[in-house]
Order: sequence, then C-alpha cells, then structure tokens
Amino acid sequence: MSADYLARPRARPPMVVAALWMVGSLFSFSAMAVAVRELSEDIGTFQLLTIRSAIGLLVISALLTRYGWKKIRSDNLKLHLARNLVHFGGQFGWFFAIGFIPLAAVFAIEFTVPLWTMMFAALLLGERISTSRRLAVLLGVIGILVIVRPGWSALHPASLVMLLGAIAYALSHTLTKKLTGVDSPLCILFYMMLVQLPLGLVPALFDWTTPQPEHWPWLAIIGMTGLTAHYCMVRALLLADATVVVPLDFLRLPFIALVGYLLYGEQLDGFLVAGAALILVGNGMNILAERRKQC
Repeated sequence: MSADYLARPRARPPMVVAALWMVGSLFSFSAMAVAVRELSEDIGTFQLLTIRSAIGLLVISALLTRYGWKKIRSDNLKLHLARNLVHFGGQFGWFFAIGFIPLAAVFAIEFTVPLWTMMFAALLLGERISTSRRLAVLLGVIGILVIVRPGWSALHPASLVMLLGAIAYALSHTLTKKLTGVDSPLCILFYMMLVQLPLGLVPALFDWTTPQPEHWPWLAIIGMTGLTAHYCMVRALLLADATVVVPLDFLRLPFIALVGYLLYGEQLDGFLVAGAALILVGNGMNILAERRKQC
C-alpha cells in the first residue's frame, strides 16, 4: 500500500452522505411548517402553494441562467408531470392540515409515507425490502403510534386529508427516485415548480388575499425551504434507495414536536420521548446495516 493512498482522505460512505443531506431536508421542512402555521389564518392553502412555487421558479431560473438552461432538457416530461400531480396532492394535504392540527400530529400522520413508499418502490422500482429496512419502518410506525395515542386530534377531518397526502407523497418519492437516474436535481426542481404553479394558481384566484408586509418574510421562508428541502431529498435519493432515505425523515417528528412545544405550547410528554426513541433506534440500526453492506 502506497504512502499516497494512506495520505489520501477516506471518502464518506454514500449512506452517511445521504443521511447528512436528509438533515438539511429535516431543517428545511420544519422551518416551512412554522411559516405555514404563521400564515394559515390569513392566506389560503392554494395561495400559499402558488407563492411557494413562484418564488422557487424565480430562484431556479436565476440558477439556470448562470449555469445553463440545457440542464432542464429531459426525455421524461410525462414522468415529471405525473410526479408533480401526485406531489401537489401531498403538498396540499400537508399545508392544509398544518392549519388545523398540532405540528407533531401532521408529521406523525405524514410518516406513514415509508410504508406506502416501500410498496411503491417494490412495485415500480424493483427495490428489495431487506430485514433492516422492514425493521426501521416497523419501529418508526410503532413509535408514531406511541406518540399519536388515542385521545389526540387524530379524528379531525384534516387528519384524513393528511393521510391521503401521505400516500401521494409516497408515490411522489418513488417517481423522484426513478427520475434521479436520468435527470439532474435542478431539472427535477424546475419542472416541480413549473407544473405546480398553475395547479395552485387557478383555484387560488377565487380566494386571493393580498399579502401584507408582515407576511412576506414567512412567504420567503416557504419559497426557499421548498427548494432546499427537495434539493436535499433528491441528493439523498441519488446516493441511497428510497426505502433507506425516506425512513430517515422520521427524525423530523421529535424535532418538530419540540418546535411546536416551544412556539405554540403544544404538548410534549413521555409518550413523545418513548416514540422518538423507537424512531431513532430503528433508523440507527438501518443505517448501520446499510453501511456494513457497502464496506
């Protein structure tokens, strides 16, 4: 073994890098949730989705002007369209539910996504469902059931909307994984904003509220985190299977529960701690198993 080889820094395993990208996604989604909660009483869901897409499209267009519009060339426009139709449904369920039920409840229902993702990935991508992946999802779901115990706001109509949104998210994640093999992250994000802008704009025009100066900082956060959250997610999916990446998103639940407690006085108790511990253990075991396979 040469001295040059020994001196060369060892690259991080892809699974670790994917996990780091998901940390970026975690913080982005959490910041977006707070911004949506702050605006939900004044601005409608469709309008929030419209402004989010408009800001994102402006930022991506500026990047493409600098780095070249050829990056959005794609032979998969039908797949982009399908991915963004179902993703828009997921986004609507998420934005809508945040205005009616606790933040941790929204995220807990959303975290049925790995169950649906596992099924969609097996059906559409041919991904293998390993024992470690099954265990990560199982412990995650048990942790969520511990947190969302009977007596919480699970029966609110917004919860059903969020559950349908979770199924839409799962199909969207699976189609995103399929697109990462052929198109760049910038290309995927560009078509996401381009397709979803008119989807939100048309219904928003029937109940449009002119944003006030105090609204714009929160709207800017929604627009920017909408980009960074999905960019980080796409980068993670480039490095690991969908059924590995999506369970990492469980980590958002204990974090957003803490945010809800600190900002809005939402209940934080031992059930949350126990459920979060199960989620963390499941993810940790899955990451270690995947790292052993790559060594």
